Amino acid sequence: MTLPKFKNQLEYDQAQVLMQPTLIRVLDNIRKESESSSWTVRYEDIETPFPGYIAYLQKDNYQKEKNIWQLCFEICFVDYNEDPDKEIETDHSLFDEDGELDWQKLEIKTQKFVKNLFIEE
Repeated sequence: MTLPKFKNQLEYDQAQVLMQPTLIRVLDNIRKESESSSWTVRYEDIETPFPGYIAYLQKDNYQKEKNIWQLCFEICFVDYNEDPDKEIETDHSLFDEDGELDWQKLEIKTQKFVKNLFIEE
């Protein structure tokens, strides 16, 4: 996993506003989803390429893992992928008309992505 490459300073500044609330919403929604299902979740600290967590999800004999920062990037950025040469764009729909974070839209988008984590593929 590589760090995102920003198009410009505005994209970087908006990412700074989004990332911490997104991380908090992701972890809270994973907790809620696991508590209301038969999935178990455990986390492992990672240090490279930067500190973070891997979430390991298990249900019966099915198991999957997801880098939490990767999930946050997928929520915060438009069409995020790990191409190190692709400049990312912040999801501007997560901000209101005054440029403030729209908590409701962030929560709705986060819930959608987290629910998809708990689908057996």
